Amino acid sequence: MHITPQVRKILSHYESDNAGTKGNLCRLLMEGRLGGTGKLIILPVDQGFEHGPARSFAPNPAGYDPHYHFQLAIDAGLNAFAAPLGMLEAGASTFAGQIPTILKMNSANSLSRQKEEADQAVTASVDDALRLGCSAIGFTIYPGSDAMYDQYEEIRELAAEAKAVGLAVVVWSYPRGGTVTKTGELAVDVIAYAAHMAALLGAHIIKVKLPSADLENAEAKKIYESKKIPISTLPERVAHIMQSSFNGRRIVVFSGGAAKGEDSVYDDARAIRDGGGNGSIIGRNSFQRPREDALKLLDRLVRIYLGQE
Repeated sequence: MHITPQVRKILSHYESDNAGTKGNLCRLLMEGRLGGTGKLIILPVDQGFEHGPARSFAPNPAGYDPHYHFQLAIDAGLNAFAAPLGMLEAGASTFAGQIPTILKMNSANSLSRQKEEADQAVTASVDDALRLGCSAIGFTIYPGSDAMYDQYEEIRELAAEAKAVGLAVVVWSYPRGGTVTKTGELAVDVIAYAAHMAALLGAHIIKVKLPSADLENAEAKKIYESKKIPISTLPERVAHIMQSSFNGRRIVVFSGGAAKGEDSVYDDARAIRDGGGNGSIIGRNSFQRPREDALKLLDRLVRIYLGQE
């Protein structure tokens, strides 16, 4: 495999990692149609845990079958497929070596009554990730939650174990719980803070939601306004998230969120690209569409990140 200058530069930002971890990061960055560009599109399918099977898969019943998602990610030429333990186990042999996988190691569910103390249970192990041939582990933290400190300690231990055996670490950083308002969950100051905390916790790849122009924290708002930090457009906000992630020294991908119209998905991708983000991690907006429609959507996203439209 010939490593491109873009990928070589990204790998140079991870100065403490061993050859195994850098090799797995390289595999993620070199895979698929965006391989070598420094951009990524990842298919995450953990929504069955989070929202339940009917809410996740009834819009496109083929999605009840784990093999469907493996094949969709492969056929679309994506960089990786991320899912919880059982879904990866269900296709591990059939799809071994065909696409990098990320084992999502903790999950919540919509039956829980936890709000202020939003939390997730650890549902897999680093040994599972190795057994399944994964390139990385994935873990969600909820900055702002009353349970966040326990989550930080969990990911510290899991990340250390994963890195020691050559796996990369992906952190989903979703502010919620505690006193964080629904508007604040997407506020640019809160998303930037969440991305920065994920970087500080040792994430190689950070997943956050696209930020709004709202400012949640009164003290932060004073700084944003006095320093005239540009956040009026989505590309500017993406650029600020990248700046907050060690000035672009960490890979950041942005969540697609709830299902929405195609034009919104494409506009988001252009904003991520123009703001210097590394790409998209897009689940419901792809797998809830019929297969041919999903492939068309993902094909266009690839072309957007390639600068072809």
